[in-house]
Amino acid sequence: MKQVLAVIFRNLKSDFRDPNSIFGSLLFLISSLFVCYISINRIASIPTWVALFWIIVIFASFNAVAKSFVQETRDKMIYIYSLMSPAQFIIGKMLYNGLLLILMSLIAILIYSGLFEMAIGNLPMLLIGILLGSACIGMILSLLSSIASKASGNLTLMAILGLPIMLPLILTATKFTKNAVDGLDWSIQYKYLIVLIGLNIVCGALSVVLFPYLWRE
Repeated sequence: MKQVLAVIFRNLKSDFRDPNSIFGSLLFLISSLFVCYISINRIASIPTWVALFWIIVIFASFNAVAKSFVQETRDKMIYIYSLMSPAQFIIGKMLYNGLLLILMSLIAILIYSGLFEMAIGNLPMLLIGILLGSACIGMILSLLSSIASKASGNLTLMAILGLPIMLPLILTATKFTKNAVDGLDWSIQYKYLIVLIGLNIVCGALSVVLFPYLWRE
């Protein structure tokens, strides 16, 4: 646990020392929301409202997590290799990126709901959907960032691999959040909630299993 927390604080210090990536991602997020507001002005359809929100979050997430592993030099990785196991390192990375994307998503929904007024039927349910969806995106992109770092930092590879992999997640999260905005009962939402929780568990477990093979390279 100590090593996992050390990875989280190390990434936090790194981002505070060089905040260009984080502020760039936030600027991209806010700019995207503002451009959508100028272009559309008002969204009457709930499915469109939800879909547009997740599209903005996904592209902002790629921008925020893209350099998670690319910025790690070979010398740093060799040093880290001597301090902790690959499972501890990837869990720390996933937790940090997951928390970062949850924070960005909460900022996005706050601004988004202010720009595009929409009556939200069940706010706690909506927040749960955003938390689970954002956390899972963070896990997936953490592993994909490590793969991209082994391909000479080719970040295009993240987009090529990421969008198809995240498709089931996005479809489920979109359906869950749409039902939350509609204010549907929990009895209808349980199946989507179980799928979202399951996707988080599966993505986290696969990352822990697969990352050691990348770690040895």
